[in-house]
This record gives sequence, C-alpha cells and structure tokens, in this order.
Amino acid sequence: MKKITIGTCVYDDYDGVYFTLQSIRLCNPDILDRIEFIIINNNPASCHGEEVSKLTQHISEPITYLEFSKYNSPFLKGKIFDLAETEYVLVLDCHVLLEPGALKQLLDFYDAGKDEGNLLQGPLLHDDLTNISTHFDLSKWGSDMWGEWSFDKRGKDRDSEPFEIPAQGMGLFTCRRNSWLGFNKNFRGFGGEEGYIHCKYRNAGKKTLCLPFLRWLHRFSRPGGTKFTPLLQDRFRNYMIGFNEVGRNTNEVIKIFKEKIPNKFIDDVKKELGIT
Repeated sequence: MKKITIGTCVYDDYDGVYFTLQSIRLCNPDILDRIEFIIINNNPASCHGEEVSKLTQHISEPITYLEFSKYNSPFLKGKIFDLAETEYVLVLDCHVLLEPGALKQLLDFYDAGKDEGNLLQGPLLHDDLTNISTHFDLSKWGSDMWGEWSFDKRGKDRDSEPFEIPAQGMGLFTCRRNSWLGFNKNFRGFGGEEGYIHCKYRNAGKKTLCLPFLRWLHRFSRPGGTKFTPLLQDRFRNYMIGFNEVGRNTNEVIKIFKEKIPNKFIDDVKKELGIT
C-alpha cells in the first residue's frame, strides 16, 4: 500500500529534477513500493521542460505529471497536496538530495503515528556534508528574507528526538495530506513562504518540528544563471499578504523594504489589502 507521495515543481532545471528523482529511486529500492511521485512542470515548452516530460516516461513507479504554465511560482508546491492520494506527502525542491536512510526513517516515523498533524522538516546539510542548519531564526532578516539560517545543537545527533523550531527553509517539508494548511492563493512570484506557513501552523495549534534524521542537501549555486527573474516587488507583496493573514504587523515588512521598493507600490499593496 502506498504511504507517501514525493512531489516537486520544476522550472527549467532538468538536471536538478533528474538527480533528485533518480537518487531516491536508486538509493531506496526496499521502500519504493510505498512511494508515488508527482512532478509539476512549470515551463513545459522549453528544452528543459520537454526533457522533464520524457523523463517521466522512464519512471516505473506510479507518477503524476502535470504541466502548468499560467504563472511561475514556487507556491505551486501547494498543488502537490491537491494531486496526491496517499496519506502523507513529502515536498522537495527539484535540486535536493536526501541522506541515505532518511526516507526510510521518515516512513517509520509516520508508521508509528508520531506526526500528530504537525509540519515536519529537517536539517539543511551544507556542501561540506558536515555542518547543518536546523532552522530559521525569525528574529532576524537577511538578504531581504525573513529569518536567517541557524543551528540548534539538538539537531547534531541524527538519532535525537524531534524538537520544535520557529521556521525552516522550504526546500523540504512534509506532513499528513489532510493536515496541510496551504499557501495563500494570492501569492505570486518568489519569496515569502518561510516563516509565514510556520506561523499559520502555530495559529492553528500545531507545531513545526525538526526531525534530526531528515537531512537534505540543497544545490544553491547556479553557474549557468537562473531561468527566471525573482522580483523584489513580488517578495514584498507576498510578505505583506502573509503577515496580514497570520496577524503580524505589516510595518515590519515595510521597514525592511521601504528603501528598495517604490513608495507607490507600497501604497498600492496596502490599498489592495485594506491596510491604513
């Protein structure tokens, strides 16, 4: 019986999604019969997009493939929960690798019923394959993002008990399908999900937990350049929408962006949200 759906969204990153998907299939032969896959192709007409489509034809495990080009955004990750049919869902960026054994331990965790409807994440493994970042510190802003990578010593030992964290990067997250609270439907572009979704869970009486064994390696470098252009205005607008939804003071967002975003755009967003 299938237990978990592993889903990813891809925009012109065939290499990334190839190695993410194939590493899971290659390294977890003992649990593949419990896994289904979902790929959302966000630019199917490109050369990369066409190759992603061809790749799905070589996957023997159950796979759902969706082409979506109405708009470009990482928030399409939320659609994975709409498409999934298994009890649990694991969402990965299309350029993430998992430590050996991590997926099996996650299934064991779910089999034991320990998730309790919480949002589950794991430590980010740095490129040296030694150091980790266990969470985002939401008391800080950095690089126009809410939160900075931080380390909690409780995450050092892979066998440590899960512990609560304020937030974490959304390159990997997992939860029970029917407990997913969803991104705001008005989000567009890139940025704003970290911190926001974690506040949403806390507002609902749930937690975000770090599972020390669920370590993930994220490829950040793009020597060939990104195929899309993240706009600071989109990030600002998403933060304003998110802060407004979860009950945080939007003036905190304005303070961070006011020297970088035109005043008219700030006023337009405030008007859109009914903020005086």
